[in-house]
Amino acid sequence: MTETTTTEPQPLQSRLPNPAVLVPELGEIGGALFRATGNGSVPAATISLVQLRAGQIVGNTYLTVLHTGNLRRAGGSEERITAVASWRNAPCFSPAERAALALAEAVFTPSPHGERVPDELYAQASAHYDDKALATLVMALSQIGFFIPLALVGKPLPGVSPAEQWRN
Repeated sequence: MTETTTTEPQPLQSRLPNPAVLVPELGEIGGALFRATGNGSVPAATISLVQLRAGQIVGNTYLTVLHTGNLRRAGGSEERITAVASWRNAPCFSPAERAALALAEAVFTPSPHGERVPDELYAQASAHYDDKALATLVMALSQIGFFIPLALVGKPLPGVSPAEQWRN
């Protein structure tokens, strides 16, 4: 007779404790990035679209859940939220949103052909966004780029309050 052991399922927890407690300056950086991307020059829904797409590209559930919620709070419909992963053939995005999504893909996807953001893509984006809005869009990409390593390494729990995302 073989002996079987049952183990209790372990509660999910992040790898790291709350990094904002470990490195308090993180709150200042995050706050500054949030203020910069929330300056009103780019719609909040567009910011959320590109950040959701970046989370999808890097394959991180925490980031996709977080930015899905942000997009929903910015008024994004379920159709648009679902279509972000296949935005190129989805009819629900404006030309400006398509330019922003193309920029996000170019920034977060390695290019075997050299330059990630070719002049044609920059021209496409700048046709829809003035200099301030384009800089803000780039800051939105920078904002998620800043937090990607923390999400990938620290593995905060998706879909729970910030107080519950990190292990004690």
